[in-house]
Amino acid sequence: MHAPLFEPYTTPVNSMRGWNGGEIIHLGAEAEVSTGKWYGRDAIQKIRKPRGWRHPDLDKQLTNRRMTNEIKLTIWLSNNDAPVPAIWDVDLDEGKIIMEQIDGKPLIQILNEKQHDDITLKNVGKSIRILHRNAINHGDLSTNNIIITPQNNAYLIDLGLASRDYELEGYGVDLHVLHEIFRASHPSVENAMELVLEGYVSLDNELGDPEKAPGGYPPKAQDVVKRLEQIMTRVRYHGG
Repeated sequence: MHAPLFEPYTTPVNSMRGWNGGEIIHLGAEAEVSTGKWYGRDAIQKIRKPRGWRHPDLDKQLTNRRMTNEIKLTIWLSNNDAPVPAIWDVDLDEGKIIMEQIDGKPLIQILNEKQHDDITLKNVGKSIRILHRNAINHGDLSTNNIIITPQNNAYLIDLGLASRDYELEGYGVDLHVLHEIFRASHPSVENAMELVLEGYVSLDNELGDPEKAPGGYPPKAQDVVKRLEQIMTRVRYHGG
């Protein structure tokens, strides 16, 4: 179990003096992500970039709200042994988060280099189900946001679009995003989504129905899979 060093509502942010930067690994429209060391440990720093087309005060307010949501949900998951990186430090004023660097490769690379097996994809399904059993949707389940460790475990990263949810539709959509990415970007990987769903459902078979989360009971795995099938049927019907 991770031991996060930062509680966003009780602990004052510090000056991040322990950070020593390395290289930028992602430069997107909303965030810059780089590797480095935090007090000697391998770490990732994520910096949210200002949106120039928004009023500065509104932009800061929205950025703080989104960061706080990401931090709160990630720490909740980490404290519940979910496969997410631990958050080690935060500076809301500067829009920075420092978190644990997971040792592994993105699933997109694993699939492209044919380094996966059936267990890899089943473990992806189990990791997604752990989030869903905690009543949290990832919101951006791409093969870039799933890290496979040398031990073949799957970690989910970048929870910037994550949210609490208790409705079937949201969980079905979460899985449908990954299904569409498999179909578009990894068509040569046979039975990819089927294996993910096998792992997804198997966790409920192992652990039983999900326990109550802060706002109610998350849906059962079988019910989520049925809703995914309905979503896929709707997409096909409308020509997707």
